[in-house]
Amino acid sequence: MSRPSSEPTVEHRRFALLVPVKPPARGKSRLVGLPDAVRRDLAAAFALDTVAAALASARVGAVLVATDDASFSAQLAALGCPAIPDGVTGDLNASLRQAAAEARRRWPDLQPAALCADLPALRPADLDAALAQVGDEPAFVPDAAGIGTTLYTAAWDRFDPRFGPGSRDLHHEQAFAIALDATTLRCDVDDLDDLRDAVALGVGPRTRVLTAHL
Repeated sequence: MSRPSSEPTVEHRRFALLVPVKPPARGKSRLVGLPDAVRRDLAAAFALDTVAAALASARVGAVLVATDDASFSAQLAALGCPAIPDGVTGDLNASLRQAAAEARRRWPDLQPAALCADLPALRPADLDAALAQVGDEPAFVPDAAGIGTTLYTAAWDRFDPRFGPGSRDLHHEQAFAIALDATTLRCDVDDLDDLRDAVALGVGPRTRVLTAHL
C-alpha cells in the first residue's frame, strides 16, 4: 500500500508500544551452537535492551510487554515497564490484539504500535524517526532482510497486525512501509549472523555484556 503523498506528518502523535516476549527459556532457538543457558540469557537481554530503548524514545508514551515469564516481568518492572500475561501464547497477532485492548484501557490517548523484542541495537532516535512519519494510515517498518516486520502501528480501530512468515508483504497489503535508514530499528536478531550485525551497530548494555564473552 502506498502512502498518500499529501498526507501530513502528525507532529505530536505519541504511541503505546506493545512488545510480545516469549519466555526467555524458549526464545532464540535459531542461535545454533550456543548453550541453552546462553541463548536464554541473550533472549532476555535482547528484550530488555529493546524495551529500555523504547522507553527512552520521545514519541513513546508507554510500553506494555506481553509475556508469561514471571521472573522476566520482575526485570521489566525494574525498568519501569508494566507486563501482562500472554493469554494466547502461540498466536502472536492475537496476543498483540489482546495487549492493544489493555493498552487502550490504560492509555486511550496514545496510538498502539507493535514492536519486536529482538532489537538489541535499537536506538531511540531511530525509533523516533520512524514514528515521526506516521500519519492516519497504518504503517510498518520492514526488517533488514525485507521479508519480515519489526514495527507496525495503526489507530485503535484499525489495528490489525500480521506478524509471521512473509509479514512484510502481508503488512504491505494494508499499510504503508516507512522508508528510512534507521538500521537499528530494522536489525532484528534471529541467528548468529544477525547477532554479529547487531554487535557491529552497537548493542545495548545487557547484550553487550553477554556478547563480550562469546
